[in-house]
Amino acid sequence: MKKIYNSAVAIFLMAIILVPALSFAGNKDRSGQAGASELLINPWARSSGWGGVNISNCYGLESMYTNIAGLAFTQKTELIFSHTQWLKGSGININTFGLAQKVGDAGVLGLSMMSLKFGDLPITTTELPEGGIGTFSPNYMNINIAYAKAFSNSIYGGFNLKVISESISDMAATGVAIDAGIQYVTGEKENIKFGISLKNIGPTMRFKGDGLSIRTLLPGQDDEFTLEQRSADFELPSQLNIGASYKFIFNDMHSLSLAGAFISNSFYKDQYVFGAEYELKNYLLLRGGYTYEEGITKDADRTTVFTGPSGGLSVQVPLNKEKGSIFSVDYSYRATDPFQGSHTIAARLSF
Repeated sequence: MKKIYNSAVAIFLMAIILVPALSFAGNKDRSGQAGASELLINPWARSSGWGGVNISNCYGLESMYTNIAGLAFTQKTELIFSHTQWLKGSGININTFGLAQKVGDAGVLGLSMMSLKFGDLPITTTELPEGGIGTFSPNYMNINIAYAKAFSNSIYGGFNLKVISESISDMAATGVAIDAGIQYVTGEKENIKFGISLKNIGPTMRFKGDGLSIRTLLPGQDDEFTLEQRSADFELPSQLNIGASYKFIFNDMHSLSLAGAFISNSFYKDQYVFGAEYELKNYLLLRGGYTYEEGITKDADRTTVFTGPSGGLSVQVPLNKEKGSIFSVDYSYRATDPFQGSHTIAARLSF
């Protein structure tokens, strides 16, 4: 009975991902029409080091961005703190914290918070376009609450609920979105993996606040009145990810994972990602990737700040071999033009 239940839930997960995907395709003509673009920023060092290509073989807390199904591979408890210099030179910094905890025999709960800081910006008005009347700091925050489960030795799935908050000094917008994902593992050594995820599905958002109000005078009258403007709704940047990977296990010391992924953006160009990760006895991991989209190889045709290459590494130290406790430091780099790339460094504790 339990096997039938697990299979039914897995089929349901696959259905809710694939059914919307039938009408889902990248559309470059809609570029710039979506909001909440911070949902497309990968704040984690491991997965961003090879371009987020590990949709099929991500595991642990970082799966809350790439494919939530990978959260089910959390062994017990995992903590990560990550800091990103986004487009170095722009002054944008991203701080991310996450916690994953195994519950029961096969379930895992996850919580993460991502905060973007843009620094202090001068307040300007039509009368004072040069500023000089103070500063304000925009605040963007995403909160993720997730649950993933191993339905069998081969099928893993999960859901992720996102709360999105964007605010400046006199306006704010709040929204919600859902991610869903599934992974399938096969092969004699469980080294063949497939994954699919649907991200950022939710209702439209709208900015509200005093910043949309204007106090003015009616012609011929002395009393002021308030004119409130309505801001337009904006959609979320939905995304469909499909990936596969194969892990070559040479011996107890060395292994090499190759992965590929197709990313379909509802408000942007489709992307193809290829990457590799080399592992030296679970102590050192080196990874690299390349993200391709139409026009990315030519400066005149490229419509993104990213030029394609990414790379990273992880250094892991076992704290308690019997309990499997590990502390690791992760780093990733994503090449950009202009700016000086995006750099992410993270500390990870698994116990």
